[in-house]
Order: sequence, then structure tokens, then C-alpha cells
Amino acid sequence: MKTKNGKNELREWVGAIGVAVLLAFGIRFFLFIPIEVEGASMLPTFENGDKVMVNKIGPKFNDYERFDIIVFKVNKETNYIKRVIGLPGDHITYKDDELLINGKKYDEPYLDELKKELIDHGTLTQDFTLEEYLGEVVVPEGSLFVLGDNRRFSNDSREPSVGFISMDIVLGTVNMTYYPLNNFGFIK
Repeated sequence: MKTKNGKNELREWVGAIGVAVLLAFGIRFFLFIPIEVEGASMLPTFENGDKVMVNKIGPKFNDYERFDIIVFKVNKETNYIKRVIGLPGDHITYKDDELLINGKKYDEPYLDELKKELIDHGTLTQDFTLEEYLGEVVVPEGSLFVLGDNRRFSNDSREPSVGFISMDIVLGTVNMTYYPLNNFGFIK
């Protein structure tokens, strides 16, 4: 009788561990993805080597919002992390380091630290319009216009090789940093 109970207990443990592994697998592949930030294009928001959690499920139910931080697939091996600046139908202009969307000025407080640190006292973001960079007046339907926070050193929508981002290649939004521990927290 002792052996029978031992086998039942072992079977219960194996079953519980199996369910836990399946649940972890499901969460990892269907709800959230851990991503490591590579490069300096999102300084000061993220540093090279920061590990962030990408929410895959949220964008499926809600529209992307201006200033969301997203991760999107560039090719099989490469993902980019950038900030959403323009939504479909938006006209984007940058003039004298100020963002204008549809003629309205928008504050970007996440850039204040970098602007203060400019040793040449120039602009962080050079003047541009969508027409100059991408030949479009507004962001096309089903697309996003994205920029890295470190505007001088970011390969983003201003580059024709990246251009507008199709919403179909967006993996999700970044909701939190989990490593290093001193940066642990939710993204505003």
C-alpha cells in the first residue's frame, strides 16, 4: 500500500510540474516575450543590455498609442525597439527640436535629459518632415512612424531602409524593465 501511495504522489508531482511547464511556455510564447536591448538608440530610456518584457497580448485588443514603446521585427534575426511618434493619418514635422503632429506641438519629457547633455548645444532631433524623408504627407493606414529616443544615433523611421512600420510586424509594447534590478519597473 505504501508503494501505491508513493506512485500516486509521484504521478501528482509530475502532473503538477508538467502543467507548470506548459503554463510557463504559454505565457512566454503567447503573452510576453523577454527581449534584451542592443545598442544606444533608446538612451536614456533603455541602455545596452537592459532586459525588457514585451506585452504581446495588449496590442491585440487595444490600438497603439502615441509614445508607446514597441518592439518590431526587422528580419528573422533582428528586432528593433522604438517609440511610436506617428499614428495612421498623422502629419509629422520636427522644427527647432520640437515635435509637431498635425500642426500641434507635443512635449517629449523623456528627451529632456539628453537635450541637457548635448555638448555642442545643437538640436537632438534635426528638422524634418515626412515628405522629406519618406515622400508621404501623412503616416499611411496600418503603419506607424517610430523614432529612437537617442535621436542622433538611431536607425528608425527617418531612414528609408526602416521607413513606416507595418503594424503586422509589431511584436508588442514594452511594459517593464526587469534587468538590471536597479532599473526594474514599469514603463510610463
